[in-house]
Amino acid sequence: MNFQDELKRRTDEIEEMFRSFLPAEEGFARTMAQAMNYSMLAGGKRLRPMLIQETYRLFGGTEKVAEPFMAGMEMIHTHSLIHDDLPALDNDDYRRGRLTTHKVYGEAMGVLSGVALLNYAYETMLQAFSLTEDQDRVICALKVMAEKTGIHGMLGGQSVDVENDGKPLEKEMLDYIYRNKTSALIEASMMTGAILAGADEQQVAVVEEAAGNIGLAFQIQDDILDVTSTDEELGKPVHSDEKNNKVTYVTLFGIKEASRQVELLSEKAIKLLKSLNKNNEFLYLLIEKLINRRK
Repeated sequence: MNFQDELKRRTDEIEEMFRSFLPAEEGFARTMAQAMNYSMLAGGKRLRPMLIQETYRLFGGTEKVAEPFMAGMEMIHTHSLIHDDLPALDNDDYRRGRLTTHKVYGEAMGVLSGVALLNYAYETMLQAFSLTEDQDRVICALKVMAEKTGIHGMLGGQSVDVENDGKPLEKEMLDYIYRNKTSALIEASMMTGAILAGADEQQVAVVEEAAGNIGLAFQIQDDILDVTSTDEELGKPVHSDEKNNKVTYVTLFGIKEASRQVELLSEKAIKLLKSLNKNNEFLYLLIEKLINRRK
């Protein structure tokens, strides 16, 4: 298997699939729908929906029940990017190589379209009930999604990040921010895939721990790329952490130690997943490539 060719094929399939879940650009609220779709169709790795799909396959899932969750997860993630880029937060003009949502549609529509995507994600995920007879699995997956997105997950991490922006941070608080702001959605993705495919509680706990390590490694690699990459390669401004006086793993420990942490966390994650005695070679390669990415 040529990994890059296979990755592109699967990414294209996911992209095509979630287009069918996007809101129609019509009626009085069409500008909001346009702003939502502008952000959703801006490209990107589609990492989180792919992790849902591949973890679902790891546990033998074959139905379409994962698809509304894949689309919903990308909506939740995209909402967080729209709001991250706002003037009140990171104040970035470019994302994925093109103008950010608020630069195209204005700040107010940036706020509203982000909130709309977050809500629309749950409208979308609720469609899963009509795609399976295992409705308890859908309920359990929805609970995970809600918890990992809210105050005890992504939004909680985001709030602590904003509140401490530009302030000196200890590793403990930085880990809290990373494990919630970034890892929580990766945990939700992989746990959802496992739950929908029928994994038991113990297996889901292993998946959650592995995903937490993947998320932390992913964010530390992001810190490294902010220092070592270019605007063109990354598709967004580099050195933004320095510009915003952000404390990162690189500022705390240096590039060498940060890189070592990425390696240790990714090795631990793969080891945990392989302990389940199930095989999805593409999933293992995906994790390895994404953690060690250059953009």
